[in-house]
Amino acid sequence: MKPPATARSQPDDGSQRLELRGAGGIALVADAYGEPSAPSVLLLHGGGQTRHAWGATAGKLAAAGFYAVTLDLRGHGESAWADDGNYEITSFAADIHAVASALPTRPALVGASLGGIASLICEHDHPIATALVLVDITPRMDPEGVQKIVGFMNAFPEGFAAIDDAADAIAAYLPHRPRPRDTSGLAKNLRLGADGRWRWHWDPRFLSGPPRSAQEHYPDRMDAAARSLAVPAMLVRGRMSEIVSEEGVRHFLDLVPHAEYVDVEDASHMVAGDRNDLFCDAVIDFLGRTIGPSRP
Repeated sequence: MKPPATARSQPDDGSQRLELRGAGGIALVADAYGEPSAPSVLLLHGGGQTRHAWGATAGKLAAAGFYAVTLDLRGHGESAWADDGNYEITSFAADIHAVASALPTRPALVGASLGGIASLICEHDHPIATALVLVDITPRMDPEGVQKIVGFMNAFPEGFAAIDDAADAIAAYLPHRPRPRDTSGLAKNLRLGADGRWRWHWDPRFLSGPPRSAQEHYPDRMDAAARSLAVPAMLVRGRMSEIVSEEGVRHFLDLVPHAEYVDVEDASHMVAGDRNDLFCDAVIDFLGRTIGPSRP
């Protein structure tokens, strides 16, 4: 199933649009930045987001000598919606493996929230990464924080009459982040329905469909995946995170003693969006030391 149409201008950031296939042949869309001959980095967004959440980060990675690919996960952005409504973590993980296998070189995986969970499970079930960066996600998540995010995602089933209304909703949810004066870029994360209203660009069945299997309730499954990690790993947490507590960080570092850890000040769960400068500095330094850029 293809998602509804979206308002999208041609990229003016030097990226190249890629049309890829995930598990079972599902159609996925990505943007690539940089030279394909450079070390690959695959960036996976959080639930309810799109690949455009990584635009600034991918551009900086390309400038630092990496081949950065930002992917719309199944049911999100311009990627296809699952015909059977299958949005289990193992399916996202299988998609990541399929995409990673199609890149010029084995990639480092950088995953935020849902993308981080799926990346961790992918590396356990289908090892392919050269390194792993988890962005504000660990096996132990704060349940109240999770419910806050899910609540926001479910809060506007009727959509918005205008893009500015969506910007107002985001500003109210993220009061620490200044509301942008120009909201036109937000159209990339919205879809225009036949009724003329704008809705978030993800399949509603992602949250409202059949319950995920017991295996998908994460903690034990993620613990096992973390404990088995053999590639270089780094956890990046937003110091104001609603999801990852200091206790959750300690638990993860106990499971992955070789992992590096960065705590980003003035950042919430949306680390890369809140403090992209500090986030990119940390990630580029880590990847430069572990998988190496193609040039200084």
